[in-house]
Amino acid sequence: MKVLAFAASSSQNSINKQLVNYTAKQIENAQVELLDINDYEMPLFSEDREKALGQPEIAKAFYQKLGEAEMIVISFAEHNGSYTAAYKNLFDWTSRINMKVFQNKPVIMLATSPGPGGAGSVLASAVGSAHFFAADVKGSVSVPNFYDNFDVEKGELTNPSLVEKIQSVINQL
Repeated sequence: MKVLAFAASSSQNSINKQLVNYTAKQIENAQVELLDINDYEMPLFSEDREKALGQPEIAKAFYQKLGEAEMIVISFAEHNGSYTAAYKNLFDWTSRINMKVFQNKPVIMLATSPGPGGAGSVLASAVGSAHFFAADVKGSVSVPNFYDNFDVEKGELTNPSLVEKIQSVINQL
């Protein structure tokens, strides 16, 4: 199974990148491609820029990557209760190519943060709107207190309850 995994964060040391990488590797027989959204940086979306630039090739390339995948795993970073500006901009440009951004692919949505909220606000927003963008959400997991529940050196989740939740979502595939 061809799995596209990425963190909706532009941080090079993203804890969401660590979580999405761990989760994607738990999927049996998966050929995982870990994408870095920094490779898809574009000018801030606006209708005026869209009129001037058309559809940027980078947005088309991201949309094509989503289309080539058999499933998608995303981990959302939360900035002030919402999406990161980097992800929101990429998503906005891509949605102008086709509103069905996720192309009816099975999607696992994750989120984490260093604090007890586990980026739950952005995860709820992503899951709540996913059907508008043709995402077949198989499940979602919020990981609170990342550094208490994840061994950064080993690259693995250590909390048995959270490991079970992620495995349960994977089993929905």
